[in-house]
Amino acid sequence: MSIQVKFFASLRDKIGKADIELDAAKDPAEAWTLATDNAPRPDNILVAVNLDYARFDTPVKDGDEVAFFPPVTGG
Repeated sequence: MSIQVKFFASLRDKIGKADIELDAAKDPAEAWTLATDNAPRPDNILVAVNLDYARFDTPVKDGDEVAFFPPVTGG
């Protein structure tokens, strides 16, 4: 099993990496824990699985991409 985890914008700076490959994770919550060495998860971050907004309990499977990013604002 292989899951790609990506961090964007300020999260990339805070975590210190843009992406990481995990052998396994059952959902984005576990992917966060494994990819960040159990760093606290900010309350307002968003997650996407395979480019679709998702919840932190959305199941992930082999070959999926999980992306974490801060809220997006425009103006």
